[in-house]
Amino acid sequence: MRSGDARAAALPARIPLRRRYPWLGGLSRLGGGMLFLWPSILLFGGFIFYPLFKSAYLGFFVSDPFGRGQEFVGLDQYREVLTSHDFRKSLLVTFLFALYTVPTGLVLGLVFALLANQRLRGALFFRTVFSSTIAASVAVAAVMWLMLLNPSSGFVNWMLGQFDLPRVNWLTDPQWKATWDSGPALMAVSLTTIWLNIGFTTLVLLAALQNIPQELYESARVDGARSWSLLRHITLPMLSPALLFVVVVSTIIAFQSFGQIHILTRGGPLDATNVIVYSIYTDAFINFEYGAAAVQAVALFLLMLAFTLIQLRFLERRVFYR
Repeated sequence: MRSGDARAAALPARIPLRRRYPWLGGLSRLGGGMLFLWPSILLFGGFIFYPLFKSAYLGFFVSDPFGRGQEFVGLDQYREVLTSHDFRKSLLVTFLFALYTVPTGLVLGLVFALLANQRLRGALFFRTVFSSTIAASVAVAAVMWLMLLNPSSGFVNWMLGQFDLPRVNWLTDPQWKATWDSGPALMAVSLTTIWLNIGFTTLVLLAALQNIPQELYESARVDGARSWSLLRHITLPMLSPALLFVVVVSTIIAFQSFGQIHILTRGGPLDATNVIVYSIYTDAFINFEYGAAAVQAVALFLLMLAFTLIQLRFLERRVFYR
């Protein structure tokens, strides 16, 4: 044996770095994952997380009526805004708006999806009609409903007149005869929002319906199941993931609605349609109270987060995943 080979045999075998330091493997995998994630992290950080933390920061300051200068007031502004009458009323209007739009839009979307899923002649035409509102912008839809709800020349009041019903000032009357209701203005804005979102709901549910295996229906029919039993025991359970998705997304859309309210009522009459998002806009860009607007923005984020978690926590138990 040569002398060099003898020295090499006498040295201990080299242990790979990853075996000597196992955490290097995890660090390497994390670095590889971050390399693919950094574009998304950059976008989310710039457009979501930075505005969120900036809003929380601005809530600790007040500015003068012209939006200049900032004075640190700590949590006093949070306490003042969140306990004010205006915020409580905006919160109530927001809840009513979501209550009017989300369940109604879900039921109508489900009915339209079931009708469009029938194997009838001309079904493609009805699918196009039922889902066409997804292509309409908020501005176009709001202007269209502004003309339909016109108290003197609108189609809706003309239809009421055909049945000898009194005309309604849909966008300017804050309340019906009772004092506890929300009035026709909020109903009109809710109707516009339902019409806007019905195409999205119909498309999602129709796609889910077409993925249900027909063998399930055929087996149930052989066992004597009728239409109601098929809907209750096969269609709705198989649609439950899509229904959960639509409920969560529709609730978020309802809390974020702004364009149709701005065009139709501008938060009026008498704050009857002044949802939290519109209140944020009014405080920030009309009253120049940036701190108060930031407090409401943080409250709206926490509200939407809480609603989403509650929906996922309680509704996901009833979701059937294949």
